[in-house]
Amino acid sequence: MKPDGEEVIPDQDLLNIKIQVTGSDAFDLQVSPQELVQEIIQVLMDREDTCHRTCFSLQHRGNILDNFSELSSVKGLGDGSVLKVVEEPYTAREARIHIRHIRDLLKSLDLADAYNGMNCNSLSFLTEVSEGDAAGRSWIGIFDAVDCSPPEYILPGSKDRLLSPLQPPVLDNKSVQCLKALMLSGWNPPPGNRRMHGDLMYLYVITMEKRHVSLTASTRGFYINQSTMDVFNPKPASPSLLCHSLVELLSQISPAFKKNFTALQKKRVQCHPLKRIATPYQLYSWTTPHSEHTIDCVRAEDAFTSRLGYEEHIPGQTRDWNEELQTTRELPREVLTQRLQRERAMFKVNSDFVAAATRGAMAIIDGNVMAINPGEEVKMQMFIWNSIFFSLGFDVRDHYKDFGGDCAAYVASGHDLKGVRAFSLEDTSGLYTLGTVVLDYRGYRVTAQSIIPGILEREQEQSVVYGSVDFGKTVMSNHQYVDLLLKSAKALCVQKHLVLNEHDQPVLLCSSVECKGIVGNDGRFYILDLLRTFPPDLNFLPVEGEEMPEECRRWGFPRQYRHKLCSFRPELLERFVQHKYTLFTKLVKEKMKESDSMQNGQEEGDSETDGKVWGGLFALKAACRAVGSVNDVVFDIRFNPNMYSSGVRFHELENEAIVIQKRLLRDAAAFLVAEQIPSFITDCLRHKVVPADGVTMTDALHRRGINIRYIGTIAQLVSQSEERQRLDHIMVSRVGTGPGWALLLLPAHLEFPGVEMSGLSSAVSRFLNCLLSSYPNPVAHLPPDELVSRRKKSKRKLRSPGAVDTAWSSLAPCELWRHINSEAYFPFSAAVERFGFQKVSLLREFCIKAGIQILLRDYSFDSRHKPTFTEEDVLNIFPVAKHVSVRATDGERIYQSAKEKVEKGNLTEGFELLTEALNQFNNVYGAMHPDMCDALHLLARLHYLKGDVSEAVNHQQKTVIMSERTRGFDHPRTTQEYISLALYSFANSQVCVALKLLYRARYLTLTVSGEDHPAMAVLDSSIGLVLQAVLECDLALRFLQKALEINLKYFGLQSLQTALSYHLLAQVCASKAEFLLWDATPRGGTLYKCKLFHQQTRVSSEFLKHVTQQAVNLQRTMNEIYQNGSGSNTNTNLPLITPPSIDTMLEQLNTINGVSILPVR
Repeated sequence: MKPDGEEVIPDQDLLNIKIQVTGSDAFDLQVSPQELVQEIIQVLMDREDTCHRTCFSLQHRGNILDNFSELSSVKGLGDGSVLKVVEEPYTAREARIHIRHIRDLLKSLDLADAYNGMNCNSLSFLTEVSEGDAAGRSWIGIFDAVDCSPPEYILPGSKDRLLSPLQPPVLDNKSVQCLKALMLSGWNPPPGNRRMHGDLMYLYVITMEKRHVSLTASTRGFYINQSTMDVFNPKPASPSLLCHSLVELLSQISPAFKKNFTALQKKRVQCHPLKRIATPYQLYSWTTPHSEHTIDCVRAEDAFTSRLGYEEHIPGQTRDWNEELQTTRELPREVLTQRLQRERAMFKVNSDFVAAATRGAMAIIDGNVMAINPGEEVKMQMFIWNSIFFSLGFDVRDHYKDFGGDCAAYVASGHDLKGVRAFSLEDTSGLYTLGTVVLDYRGYRVTAQSIIPGILEREQEQSVVYGSVDFGKTVMSNHQYVDLLLKSAKALCVQKHLVLNEHDQPVLLCSSVECKGIVGNDGRFYILDLLRTFPPDLNFLPVEGEEMPEECRRWGFPRQYRHKLCSFRPELLERFVQHKYTLFTKLVKEKMKESDSMQNGQEEGDSETDGKVWGGLFALKAACRAVGSVNDVVFDIRFNPNMYSSGVRFHELENEAIVIQKRLLRDAAAFLVAEQIPSFITDCLRHKVVPADGVTMTDALHRRGINIRYIGTIAQLVSQSEERQRLDHIMVSRVGTGPGWALLLLPAHLEFPGVEMSGLSSAVSRFLNCLLSSYPNPVAHLPPDELVSRRKKSKRKLRSPGAVDTAWSSLAPCELWRHINSEAYFPFSAAVERFGFQKVSLLREFCIKAGIQILLRDYSFDSRHKPTFTEEDVLNIFPVAKHVSVRATDGERIYQSAKEKVEKGNLTEGFELLTEALNQFNNVYGAMHPDMCDALHLLARLHYLKGDVSEAVNHQQKTVIMSERTRGFDHPRTTQEYISLALYSFANSQVCVALKLLYRARYLTLTVSGEDHPAMAVLDSSIGLVLQAVLECDLALRFLQKALEINLKYFGLQSLQTALSYHLLAQVCASKAEFLLWDATPRGGTLYKCKLFHQQTRVSSEFLKHVTQQAVNLQRTMNEIYQNGSGSNTNTNLPLITPPSIDTMLEQLNTINGVSILPVR
């Protein structure tokens, strides 16, 4: 069953075809008619027995199939059809692709690319955490064989916060080395006479037997030639071996290669498929273990000869990004299949564009790209690379002089991206935005944009047909642009208005004046510079003569800010409009009642009817005026984005509208402070929102339309709350947003002209020492060998006066913290001390925000004898990218419908909808995406609720791996996925696996949030209960006592969570026959009775009676022993305390984790 109005993709019968490979046995393959031929080729390149083939074609009845055609278009293809794999001649391009593919196969188990953030590889540690036991073993006989005790550093009360367990060592880490070296030969490229013989390139190989071999890649395949390092002799060696695959040739000349390559492929195939799939966007790790640098010819070629990467291997050499981005948006979208194809193309192009923009930004900041205006000052330089335009986030030509200078320019690029997202989400036909990526790298902000056709051939002033190029001094309009913008205006809450141009003539706009409209040479209507898409936030924009509402003044608003570009978030506008609509309907009802009472005394007939009509119209008009609607008789809240913009002059016809607009902006500012922020704090108290770190805190605030700059106001409200103790975790997460302000200071110490590349690691390590170390004078630390070397080199050199006296080398901890406290919205350092915020958590937050990668080791932050960080600890700096995300709109709609069905208990319909949503997500995103992760999580939960535990474990394993690889291995959502997998594993009789997963979840929570967090109560209760199941009662008691402590603090004495904690503690105490400690049980039962007639009330009462009787028996026995002496023959009936059954424990574990088993409907 589908949601109303939802189209359904017709089911396609699967085809069973046979693949016939030269030199191998044929095999069967099940495919869908909708699949592309290219997908079958990818299957062949991934199979163990055919993975070494790249240069081949698929043929059906002698006809070569087009790689990008659907199987349904192949004539005569049906069940039982045979597709032949036919080897094709090599070209230079195909030979390079083949060598790259072989390199990838040889490195398939190597995590170097994932640690270095290359080729969309990322890390997953589920296999290592479960120690390869994810398949699970039964309960019987495993406890004696396996140690399930927790490591010391995660025990309750432990103060050690180690980093080394963050990335567990890979299981079976014994490397399978097939070759000592595979590299391009120095004899490349082949001379003309050899090219005439088909030579494409030359390779040099050192086998495991230490045999040095020169190879030729020719059009017919690979063979050994007679060249050496000193002598060029391209003739085939004897005996002559010609192989179409490089793997086949190496297998014949090196027995060790043949043996190890086979073993390597078996291990590769055994890895979970989701660990081998590339992610759509690159994810970087902020820690990495020490690793040796190895020879890699493909990596070397990419770094120094392949400027653009894979783009050089496509027709046309470089991609026209703008044309690709706009063409995919123009694809038809009338029916579901068209929308899926369109969104899949858009997603693929967008992810490729983000990858290219990231690579280009790094090349520019590293100095590998020449500016298009090299004579200008560095701040003003612009770049073009790979058909992408790059600019730096500085105030060029004083454009933002009146708005905050460089700080305003830095923020403007982010606001522009926010505007691009808004218009992309609306997806108005005929209106085009530029592909935009905003990147932070090495302290620089870089904006990457696709290029409008023809824009480089003329000045921007000549190109603009709509908007202003000088912040409103000169303004122009275009009726076509106005018509297009009006289509988006309703959804974006933008009001059309008249402004005056330089000639005092009225000009109609439907956007901010900064928004520019340019018609490209391709005839498309582009809009850019969307930094003022949303209205200004008056709380941070003091205006002379404007008095703010009492709700704002109470909290010290308006406040001066570092720039004048503060605006409301779109989420706030949505909630504000909904708030106004609620008020509007209430006012209409009140006015209608007043009108009805006035009509009661009038005569019946037409006059009464007319009176009701006029009364209703009057009620609508009055309500519209009261709420600030721009329409007299229809509720319509819109904002003028040019309000309070200096330099913008409005036409006199806008005077009345301006009054309404000013009132709306004041109301919105008051709504944010008086409604949204208190509502957020209330949600935190009720645990509807449980932020774990800076990222989740930011997401939670943004979903409610609250900007991070309001974090100080939240701190004030929390500090004045009567239940502020229960909000400590918010304060910790709030402190987690602080590194963003430290990051604003980072450019001052890392950007030009202070830090050269040679001093970058020293600068970053000093910054980190000033931020986190207890060492009083963290000087730049150099390893002894480098220090000696530099002293020797500097003996005969004149010392540069500015060589040492740079900003970063003179930075002191007190100075840095003084800057942070002045820049942040609250006393940051005091918050760190008061709330015990962990320095390791602060380190993680800062490294993620700044893109810094450090060495994975255990750092000591409290030592006053040596600095915490050395320059050897700073390993890399990565770019942090922000971009537009293409969404699978139909899949999201069906997924939300599935969630609603499941929440109502209709599991069967929810399951069907969820399966359909997964199919659509897979069609658009492929197999790896956070949305796929969410859908798989719900699918696993559905299987669990329906009693299919093994399938629940299977899907939840996929969810964990996908979350690790797309969100991060230490992301709070990943921690939640580990907890869910532990629950399903316990239900699947995999108790040791469940414990390992819970230990991992507790370690991640300790590292990210610390021990004093509400989520820790769920973890500790779960760990304690599972430990009781394996009869580790002493350990279970420690975790359950900590859970009770946290529940009492954050949920209170009268909560069900606290009641359950008391009951679980009583179970453990009774199991140990410690009756003096089990007084928690009466409390638990009383709490259950007070709250509701809970199922657990009966269980707790029966347990209380049983334990009470056993305690009485024990006391009677002990009294007899004391009276008769120890040598008497007293019949000692020891108490019989039966531990809870596994079913009871599973039920309790479900309750702890908020899982309710409902009848399947």
